[in-house]
Amino acid sequence: MTSETEDAIAAAKAVMAAHIEALNARDAEALAATLHFPHHRLASGRLQTWPTPETYHRDFLARAGEGWSHSQWDRLDVIAAGPDKVHLDVAFTRYRADGSALGSFRSLWIITREDGRWAAAFRSSFAA
Repeated sequence: MTSETEDAIAAAKAVMAAHIEALNARDAEALAATLHFPHHRLASGRLQTWPTPETYHRDFLARAGEGWSHSQWDRLDVIAAGPDKVHLDVAFTRYRADGSALGSFRSLWIITREDGRWAAAFRSSFAA
């Protein structure tokens, strides 16, 4: 593995750490900074696209489920990586405030470097 690929993997994992931190803090601006726009998500048999950050956070809160408090990455496994793109096999759990799980899900996240900035460009999720 080249140092360029290792740097890409480190950048992708940093994006994922920033994403979950911003999500749990309910920080819409910081969350949007972890995504490229338009942002694409394939779930429940449909492709959803958010052209801009403005509605992304509100839409997540609607999807997260009644009682959602926070989420946690359970696994971030690299499937493939190159200098400008990393594919991650991800597992995560959504929790209520009392620590009980709302659900655990798998996703494929594609993190890319565009105009020098690393962020998530696309994901395919089994979560609602």
